[in-house]
Amino acid sequence: MSQTDTRKEVFEFNKLQKRLRRNVGNAITDYGMIEEGDVVMACISGGKDSFAMLDILLQLQKVAPISFEVVAVNLDQKQPGFPEHILPEYFESLNIPYYIVDKDTYSVVKQKVPEGKTTCGLCSRLRRGTLYSFAEKIGATKIALGHHMDDMVETLFLNMFHGARLKGMPPKLRSDDGRNVVIRPLTYCREDDLIRYAQHKDFPIIPCNLCGSQENLQRQNIKAMLVEWDKKTPGRVENIFKSMQNVSPSQLADKALFDFENLPLDRSEERQEYEFSEAVVSSTNIDESLFIDVTNI
Repeated sequence: MSQTDTRKEVFEFNKLQKRLRRNVGNAITDYGMIEEGDVVMACISGGKDSFAMLDILLQLQKVAPISFEVVAVNLDQKQPGFPEHILPEYFESLNIPYYIVDKDTYSVVKQKVPEGKTTCGLCSRLRRGTLYSFAEKIGATKIALGHHMDDMVETLFLNMFHGARLKGMPPKLRSDDGRNVVIRPLTYCREDDLIRYAQHKDFPIIPCNLCGSQENLQRQNIKAMLVEWDKKTPGRVENIFKSMQNVSPSQLADKALFDFENLPLDRSEERQEYEFSEAVVSSTNIDESLFIDVTNI
């Protein structure tokens, strides 16, 4: 590689890193994800997204105007062949506090889910319960997950297509019992950027053997659809995500969110001018003298 190519590569990476740091910082600010004195439990699966999240959180921790702690936590689900040494060695190289938590969710999932069926649902519930309880045990006030914008848009369509619900994956979530708060610092980050970032940083990626072999998962189909849309119309995924931030309940159909039954007609105030001119009647068979002139009431 020539010196010019090297300089260009460094320049492009610096741009990428600044964009990701800016996106994470904006998401944290916009949704109040991290506050003074927080203990952030960064959940590291061994995938590119969680590695990138940890890396950027540690960078922001050094320059943030508030003080907060970051503790890396990996849930070892006892998948066969899982390289148990990789993450402890990586965390030690960063000189950060960490925990490896052992919980054999792999056996439970394999026992309860028939061969060929999607394991993600049960796996995520078991993982969530373990992480919630462990966060309380270590005094963590926030649980950081590595979901990015693409994940959130995919989840929206998954729920629409397969669950008949207009429901997504929020940037910040309080657990049903109120005992934990989940944050997603990569909310404004695109997956393509995270892929390139992970490649440059050479993170020790660990593949998931449990769900990675299920090629026909519904999420993969949604992902392929969005990739195609993004190719044809760049910026479409960003616009879909922005629509999740700009919701108008009165323009949807959920009776629990908007009272459609009680919409009384109110013409008591003087009408403002509409954006179009008044219509002119050219022909009618109605006796207009029967109309009530509301202007004289």
